[in-house]
Amino acid sequence: MMASSPAVLRVYGLCRWGLRRGTWLRGPPMTRPSGQVSCAPARMAATVTVEPTGRCCWDEPVSILVSGLAPEQPVTLRTSLRDEKGALFRAHARYHADAGGELDLTRAPALGGSFAGLEPMGLFWAMEAEEPFLKLVKRDVQTPFTVELEVLSGHEPDAGRLLGRAVHERHFLAPGVRRAPVRAGRLRATLFLPPEPGPFSGIVDLFGAGSGLMEYRASLLAGKGFAVMALAYQNYEDLPKTLEHLHLEYFEEAVNYLLNHPQVKGPGVGLLGISKGGEICLSMASFLKGITAVVAINGSVANVAGTLHYKGETLLPPLGINLNKIKMTEDGFADIVDVLNSPLEGPDQKSFIPVERAESTFLFLVGQDDHNWKSEFYANEASKRLQAHNKEKPQIICYPGAGHYIEPPYFPMCRASLHSLVGGPVFWGGEPRAHAMAQVDAWKQLQIFFHKHLGREKGIVPPTL
Repeated sequence: MMASSPAVLRVYGLCRWGLRRGTWLRGPPMTRPSGQVSCAPARMAATVTVEPTGRCCWDEPVSILVSGLAPEQPVTLRTSLRDEKGALFRAHARYHADAGGELDLTRAPALGGSFAGLEPMGLFWAMEAEEPFLKLVKRDVQTPFTVELEVLSGHEPDAGRLLGRAVHERHFLAPGVRRAPVRAGRLRATLFLPPEPGPFSGIVDLFGAGSGLMEYRASLLAGKGFAVMALAYQNYEDLPKTLEHLHLEYFEEAVNYLLNHPQVKGPGVGLLGISKGGEICLSMASFLKGITAVVAINGSVANVAGTLHYKGETLLPPLGINLNKIKMTEDGFADIVDVLNSPLEGPDQKSFIPVERAESTFLFLVGQDDHNWKSEFYANEASKRLQAHNKEKPQIICYPGAGHYIEPPYFPMCRASLHSLVGGPVFWGGEPRAHAMAQVDAWKQLQIFFHKHLGREKGIVPPTL
């Protein structure tokens, strides 16, 4: 029977007849006017339960339980979702039901498939795109991703009849979170405010090169009690199409906008950035006022890809590159980890961001298998520079096996995709399980860091991998 609640979960028990081996179910089952599922006589219908059954955000874990199976029955579980352009992402895993005919993914290890072992959220983080070079991205945070879960008899590749299905919606706006587009002056941004009365600690959120306006991290973080501005700086509306020249005044406008907002409390704001966005955060903290705490996720400590200007002056030239150092992986992806020159040598020293000027506290989140650039080296060099000038030693958390794109929890790892500056597919690094565990911990750590340094003290939770 199809549940009528719009609140996320619609669970079906489906007939086991009439589906050929390997058939991928498309569309809902036929129903009688009463809403009952209509199918041929079934020997058994499995019930799939996803908890919590209420509205669930993307970064929240869920429990998956399958009941109504035969004792010790071998089954395959499959998940799938389509992104906003219709691209299909899928994962599968093989299991055995317990002696009571139940399968609880919090207790049952996967026997193989897209992953193995006890991984309750594996069917989410292990998804892979059907097409090459695709990264799962959420542009419209006002709509959820819909994940379809299916239970099939037997083990893939020999899985057969469809036993049950659930449709689970994963949202990007927690209940009551407010979304407000910002078009003040030159700013092209979106501000997210928590539902409760303010004021709140403010954070500016920046993504990498070519990303345009990305809102999903800011919208999720607003659900944790922060006022978060997702800020575009390139390749969006009337903003520059390239990174050849960036002007720090634009980012200063964003900081001042937050500090002057009635729902944002001072005395300073936080900065959160990944990749090129992390690098820009370091420059903002080094040259601008009003910044208290900075989280850089796999950022560079040198200015990359274009010249940084401020008030008519050149602050930092771009770091030099050597394209002869591009390597090719066995899969034909470009590995660009060695392409950038060292910011410690010769004229490239002028590109080193003077982090010692900053009055901020820093947290560096580092994927040790990042193949975009040498993130761990950059974090350590920033730490050396800060300590050499008697500044507070930054916190550096390194994640073995994590690649470049450390996202909010349960986003599938993107192994390779198109690089806007390279013009072709590049290898980002990472091992799926290690990367998934890193994302869960990094999300926790950055929240603890911001709560502590922007006003709401909380106890430190050590990284657990």
